[in-house]
Amino acid sequence: MISVNVAVIGMGLIGGSLLRALAARGHWMVGYDLDPSTRAMARTGAVQAPKDARWQVAPSVGDAVTSADLVVIATPLTSVPRVLDQIAETDFTGLVTDVVSVKEPVRELIASRLRGVGGRLAGFVGGHPMAGREIGGFAATDPELFRGCAWVLCLEEDTDFADWLTLARLFTALGARVVPTTAEDHDRVVAAVSHVPHLFAVALATAIDDPLGATLAAGSFRDGTRVAASTPELLASMCGGNAGPVLEALESMFVQLDEAKAALEDRDPIGAVRRWVTPAHLARSRWPRASGPPTQMAANPDHLLALGDEGGWITAVSADGRTVTAARPV
Repeated sequence: MISVNVAVIGMGLIGGSLLRALAARGHWMVGYDLDPSTRAMARTGAVQAPKDARWQVAPSVGDAVTSADLVVIATPLTSVPRVLDQIAETDFTGLVTDVVSVKEPVRELIASRLRGVGGRLAGFVGGHPMAGREIGGFAATDPELFRGCAWVLCLEEDTDFADWLTLARLFTALGARVVPTTAEDHDRVVAAVSHVPHLFAVALATAIDDPLGATLAAGSFRDGTRVAASTPELLASMCGGNAGPVLEALESMFVQLDEAKAALEDRDPIGAVRRWVTPAHLARSRWPRASGPPTQMAANPDHLLALGDEGGWITAVSADGRTVTAARPV
């Protein structure tokens, strides 16, 4: 694969892992983080780089993007406006992507703030790797974090398809499964499968308010509250930045909980609860779904969006960009 000059702005868990993953595959990397201690950790090699993997740490956003072909924004949503303004002050007119957990707000910020020389818009493809842990920071980074993960790449009507294929090729080379969809559909779906679960984890974690409860809490509490250990800043940006879809998803959950309440109030609560939980048991038992054999398909935006709607993904892009290797769940 052709080496790419990449600047990663934000070197927390996701940004730092991406920095390390791409460096390990021979790409020239420059990182920047607002936190001086993070920059120092990355600069001093506190996290050991492979012998053939190298990165630099820049003193500012402007210095980081100076020689980049690609800029990856890996900051919380609240920091994106400032990062975009600093990029806009440079001569950068290359390709920009992001790993922020909401997509429509970032897309709107890009359109309003990021313009290059002569007012020319920098290329942009929104992205979101569905990978993460409840612990963050550069010390927690892992260059193999993205192997097997679903990596959303937004494919909008105004997306430059060549840019999209460039990123799809780059991220599938990390072992990620690239899922084509739109920012709107992404935000709607992750509200239900990611953002609301985070809120439920927070609610459950705060429900344990006595010493006996804390002692008896075991596996179900641990698994159900794991993501509540994420930083408040991350949770606020994630859920507050996607407030509309999250509210809709919450309403759906309230309906489910009302059904649970009704089951408990039934004259036969054991039977009623069994009937209520059975569909969830079956659904969870079938997840994650197995995938069918890989197939070759034409690299066509409409076909790729249809693939994403089916829950499918791609695992490779051909050298000439004419075909992709696709997989569908069964």
